Amino acid sequence: MKKAIIPILILVVVGIFVYTKAVGTYNQFVQTEEDINGKWAEVETQYQRRADLIPNLVNTVKGYADFEKETLEGVINARAKATSININANELTPEKVAQFQQAQDQLGGSLSRLLVAVERYPDLKANQNFLDLQAQLEGTENRIAVARRNFNQSVQAYNSNLRQFPNNIFAGWYGFEKKGYFEAVEGAENAPAVEF
Repeated sequence: MKKAIIPILILVVVGIFVYTKAVGTYNQFVQTEEDINGKWAEVETQYQRRADLIPNLVNTVKGYADFEKETLEGVINARAKATSININANELTPEKVAQFQQAQDQLGGSLSRLLVAVERYPDLKANQNFLDLQAQLEGTENRIAVARRNFNQSVQAYNSNLRQFPNNIFAGWYGFEKKGYFEAVEGAENAPAVEF
């Protein structure tokens, strides 16, 4: 009888250890996934702030200068496309994040072309409304960069934890999957040429 108790006790101790590790790992994944969801919400908030500023900027420019219609339409169309792509925080796959990022990058490119075209209108550049909107837009771009960096840091911690042994086994059991990062725009490694 005493010989049967020792293997049973060993099995009970191992069972408790595996159960505790499984529950702890699950809770850790839930916590880091919620952190990612919060960071994603901040990214979306900052992109929405930018999208909300754009109509004011476009209207200020439109009302102040005989402006290139194509440039304004490009900004308006890019804004519409960027705001139409919404990703649920539970669907942050690398493909979905890349799709969201591509639409936002197109909007950023359109805004850059708009601001370059504004250089031809010295009166507009001196207009206080335009200067205020431009400063708000620059501040928003900085906020977007910070939100994206924070999001990527959370995703890195989550993905690293997901790949570690034995967490990778438990992650498979619970259905936790790798999350996508924001990545640099193609060609971002090249400095822009400045010519005078």
